Amino acid sequence: MQTISPTAAHAIDDAFIIDVREPEEVARARVDGTLHIPLGSLVARLDEVPRDRTVYVMCALGGRSAQATRFLAEQGIDAVNIDGGITEWHSAGLPVSVGGAA
Repeated sequence: MQTISPTAAHAIDDAFIIDVREPEEVARARVDGTLHIPLGSLVARLDEVPRDRTVYVMCALGGRSAQATRFLAEQGIDAVNIDGGITEWHSAGLPVSVGGAA
């Protein structure tokens, strides 16, 4: 499975990031511009995931996104897990929107 640090993912212009956390988690904190598809909905919403570019997958700490990354790779999608999820993203000082609507 491919992985990337939050800092390296943030540095990629127009990176396509999927957030697989639950809606209540995204409502508390999110990275603007990500596509929110809860892990449990990924199979049903697979057609929303582009197949013509690399997708980066994020969750809270990296466990759910690792599951999603493996699944997407099995579907022939170039998927990369963001190590440490939004927790590490925030710890690295990268932009996170807190509260409000997701």
